[in-house]
Amino acid sequence: MTTIHPLSSEDAPAVAALRQVTSTHKGEIFGPEARPMFDAMLAATPAAADVRVEAGTIGGIAGFWLRPANARSGARMLYIHGGGYVLGSAQGLSHFAGQIAARAGVDTFAPDYRLAPEHPFPAAIDDVVAAYHGLVADGTEKIVVAGDSAGGGLTLALVSILAADRTKGLVQPVGAAVMSPWTDLALTGESYQTRAEADPIFTREVLAAFADMYLQGQDATNPKASPLYAPLNGLPPVRIDVGDNEVLLSDSIRYADLAQASNVEVTLSVWEGMAHVFQSSLGQFLAAEQSINAISEFLRQRLDKAAIDTIPSNPIKGA
Repeated sequence: MTTIHPLSSEDAPAVAALRQVTSTHKGEIFGPEARPMFDAMLAATPAAADVRVEAGTIGGIAGFWLRPANARSGARMLYIHGGGYVLGSAQGLSHFAGQIAARAGVDTFAPDYRLAPEHPFPAAIDDVVAAYHGLVADGTEKIVVAGDSAGGGLTLALVSILAADRTKGLVQPVGAAVMSPWTDLALTGESYQTRAEADPIFTREVLAAFADMYLQGQDATNPKASPLYAPLNGLPPVRIDVGDNEVLLSDSIRYADLAQASNVEVTLSVWEGMAHVFQSSLGQFLAAEQSINAISEFLRQRLDKAAIDTIPSNPIKGA
């Protein structure tokens, strides 16, 4: 199912202001030296009330727990940050991920997976898989996975890897939600041309630089790097939110089409006028609030259904 969300009159001035602010920096290529700046930008997302942030380690992977006061028992979320496989950190996104954790009402672990270029592919996906296995080893049976940008790509790669191992009896995620996922590091989507002017932040060249730092000569169509090329049968329900004004738009549309063709329950929400991972701009865009609320509701519903499905039937008295 695809839903198009029109640009609201409330958001139109903020979209114009964003375009003006970013115009002088569009197309700049950043490496590891930009990590402090990127973390500071994400930290500007307002913190959710009553979410405790704790350092932790799961499956041998360090990161941070985000523990909302209203967290349900027996469930967890794995949240995977973005940053082009080069930038980003679990602590830097704690406000953003904490907003989703609080609204979904679930304890959340954000792993600090290894970053490129120091740690090229498959270091990031290996760490994400290890963190998931760690949650399962910790006794968690109801897990949802979420991520943004490159973290969205890692989320979708993870669920395909897990689906391929489902015959081994591994606990499967009950749902996955991604924002502006990078699903194709081969950069073949048509939106690199059709949204080249509309995207206020990225160009194909910027993403090519990130891909080069991460892949370092390895195959861009490897399914563990680009989930667009992975088998999609057997996946849990997936929700995808993406801005209409971003060069990565095709990465979401093509993935949703392939998932639907593989009989995956997939929801695609396209937000007109919005740029890459606009959800982090809470307090600036009405669409950010609406999208995060819808994502959190999706995750909450998936966990609620999983809880109902695991309740054993009561024997009939007197039978």
